[in-house]
Amino acid sequence: MYEKSEYRLIISQNLSSNLNSNIDKKLFKEFKKDDLPIFRVYSWQRSISFGAGQDPNDYQNLLKKYENNYSKRATGGGVLFHGHDISYSLVIPSSFVKEKSVKANYEKICSFLLKFYENLGLKASFAKDLENIVLSKNPYCQVGFEAYDIIIDGKKIGGNAQKISKDVILQHGSIPLKTVSKDEAFGTSLEDFKIDLDFKIDLDFETASKMLIDAFKSTFNVEFKKYEIDIKDFENI
Repeated sequence: MYEKSEYRLIISQNLSSNLNSNIDKKLFKEFKKDDLPIFRVYSWQRSISFGAGQDPNDYQNLLKKYENNYSKRATGGGVLFHGHDISYSLVIPSSFVKEKSVKANYEKICSFLLKFYENLGLKASFAKDLENIVLSKNPYCQVGFEAYDIIIDGKKIGGNAQKISKDVILQHGSIPLKTVSKDEAFGTSLEDFKIDLDFKIDLDFETASKMLIDAFKSTFNVEFKKYEIDIKDFENI
């Protein structure tokens, strides 16, 4: 993660589920090992994304409720609800984490997220490091617990997933900023945490994106070069 100090930074807002998933897939597929690594921060329309191994046809009620604004991610995992969250994608050469296991990759990459939460005044830990968390699978991403899920006050916050090829690693994740439902499938949002009795966390996309970018920059000692993409290039993939 420290081999190149310059990263391409892409910021995109309020895109459909299909567009966001297409961007991740194309950035991953077309990345060359000598390219500058990419860090993307983005938001979604009210929509759903499914893990690569899921069949959206098994969730007809959800598809109807979300007016077919859905996609399948490049990575595995379960159903995620969007529109109230902020997401990031990281595309890097696999050489950046050479001779490390997938688990070690997660721990290293996700360290910037721990920094993000720390800067909010929250104490975050990996699920694997907490004795009271039982690891489990669930078709809804926010309900199950994976080893490198991030836990605050006993509650899972967001989720992360990886796709690895010979030369490239894609990791992306999502953090709910606002509480839109008490249904456990939506998970815990940052609004559900308080720093003290009086202060509730209330972040908009602009503030949260700046904090994510700053946390990544300080954790990995990188500089960003703003990079614009043409959305039309990702519409029909």
